[in-house]
Amino acid sequence: MQVHNHNNNEDVDILIVGAGLAGLTTSLALHRLGLRSLVLESSESLRITGFALTLWTNAWKALDVVGIGDSLRQKSTQITGFKMALPDTGLFTPGQVLDKDGKFHKLFYLSKGYESRCVRRKDLLETLVNELPHDTIRYSSKVTNISELNRFKLVQLADGSILKTKVLIGCDGVNSVVSKWLGLATPVSVGRSAIRGLADFPNGSGFEPLSYLSFGGGTRFGFRPIDDKTVYWFCTFTPSKVPSYEKELQESPRKMKQFVSRLIDKMPREALDVLEKTSLSNISYSTLKIRLPWNVLFGNIAKENVCVAGDALHPMTPDINQGGCSALEDAIVLSRHLGEAFLKKTSGKDDEFDRIGKGLMKYERERRWRSVSLITVAYCVGFIQQSNGKLMSFLRKVWLSNHTSNALLQMAKFDCGDLNFY
Repeated sequence: MQVHNHNNNEDVDILIVGAGLAGLTTSLALHRLGLRSLVLESSESLRITGFALTLWTNAWKALDVVGIGDSLRQKSTQITGFKMALPDTGLFTPGQVLDKDGKFHKLFYLSKGYESRCVRRKDLLETLVNELPHDTIRYSSKVTNISELNRFKLVQLADGSILKTKVLIGCDGVNSVVSKWLGLATPVSVGRSAIRGLADFPNGSGFEPLSYLSFGGGTRFGFRPIDDKTVYWFCTFTPSKVPSYEKELQESPRKMKQFVSRLIDKMPREALDVLEKTSLSNISYSTLKIRLPWNVLFGNIAKENVCVAGDALHPMTPDINQGGCSALEDAIVLSRHLGEAFLKKTSGKDDEFDRIGKGLMKYERERRWRSVSLITVAYCVGFIQQSNGKLMSFLRKVWLSNHTSNALLQMAKFDCGDLNFY
């Protein structure tokens, strides 16, 4: 990457805003192609919120492409299936087991060809950073304005410095400055919130390598082991469950813990054990937001030499575990097309900016429908699993639970391809 410094201004070939999962993976994929990028991060250090994320087959394919899959596999247990506790009484579908408490469970085992693991966000981000050249990330760099000079983009930072770039990639999350520049509408709240945590079992949790889920009555609770001693859990709930003291709740891990404890008191004993083993420093609250699917369908994902990826493109609900996975897909697809634009020798009259524009148009075409379907399926699965009504409870037991798990597995089968553009 050429960096020319003059009077607080710099020229950069590829500028990435946001050192989250999408930004760092894109930078690493470009690095693997021999292309340098500069990553701007508004916070003072690596942001490690959210504790852990579940990565499916499609994500592991992407991680293998950038060469870090195997080192992460060593730190996380492979999940072999789902165990679903059905809180409602009434009809039960076949294939269930009765546990020692007399509660019915439904078991799904993952067939060959699927890979699912829960990975600490810290492990994932630090592994990405360690593979990048040491001067790739610039912290405390908040973008305040984006403007144009000829065909370059000028990115102004809070400290007054200006970066001139050939390509601007927004990986700056739900409140993305770059997506606003592209004219994408602000993501909307879906009226559900999530409390998440990490539980430590110093002597081993003893849990099978399964994803444990329980839903119904407006609440969805689940947990899965990261390794022998650490378990990640989440609890999402609908507005009717949100207490009047929501603002206080968001600021008090102790209150969050008490609140979740009340929500899951009818769920299997293991769920309460996991909650009890969670220290207050390992619990967080967030409201769930999505970008409306038609906004992704008709809006600009890319325009000229600017594009968005990850949560800046497709914030979605966590119901099919695809938020992080799809950010990794974005990174590979985007880097492949940028690699072609910068590195492929062309005999035509295209200049570099034309090639970049064409590359980003290809990226937009490849990611648009995928993003729309992920947002939509995640929202529908969450709606079905959490709905409170009698009819939906009945349908969920008789028919929908199979379909929701099938939808999850279909989305996890996607192959983003590799970085080879020839």
